[in-house]
Amino acid sequence: MSTPDAASAGAGATPARTPFDLPDVSGLVVGVLGGTGPQGRGLAYRLAKAGQQVIIGSRSAERAAAAAAELGHGVEGADNASTAARADIVIVAVPWEGHGELLAALRTELAGKIVVDCVNPLGFDKQGAYALKPEEGSAAQQAAALLPESRVTAAFHHLSAVLLEDREVEEIDIDVLVLGEERAATDTVQALANRIPGMRGVFAGRLRNAHQVESLVANLISVNRRYKAHAGLRITDV
Repeated sequence: MSTPDAASAGAGATPARTPFDLPDVSGLVVGVLGGTGPQGRGLAYRLAKAGQQVIIGSRSAERAAAAAAELGHGVEGADNASTAARADIVIVAVPWEGHGELLAALRTELAGKIVVDCVNPLGFDKQGAYALKPEEGSAAQQAAALLPESRVTAAFHHLSAVLLEDREVEEIDIDVLVLGEERAATDTVQALANRIPGMRGVFAGRLRNAHQVESLVANLISVNRRYKAHAGLRITDV
């Protein structure tokens, strides 16, 4: 039996936080490095359509501006350094081959920012796609090593660029696995994913687990080729 003091203390206590209590990210500026490529362009389009302020970056500011004009919904274009400097959250959607060089060059601009790495280190041969194993363990871990002053997370790996860019598709039916070392950062990225209709961000562990998430894209490519589909993932019982 509880005492009156215990009961009153419980009545005034702050409710326990749940995994579904996520921050409001609607006012944050999202920068997309590699925003003129299929995945970056698709993510920029979906986030901007959902009401997010988005800047897409490219090595060429002119190319970025032209792509932004095509996307509409208030998307802006700039060179990569300006995009990184102006954004609150920066999504890295560049080809694996240029990943390390770009991030090393933007260390100053990305300091203090939430960086969302969605790069998949893959190789291709006659048998199809296969996963590569970076020296650091994963693309996300390489990003963390190159950007020690940034809040590096990993997310948005398993999205079909075709669906993201298809303006006839209203909802993207997929769960986004989010990894990182800091809960405030992963919560923010989950909330960002939730802004896109049909999409849900789900915490999936620390960056040491990013390799298998990145590698799974090779399996999804095989699924999609066999079944002529645009398969993604759904996590059950969550």
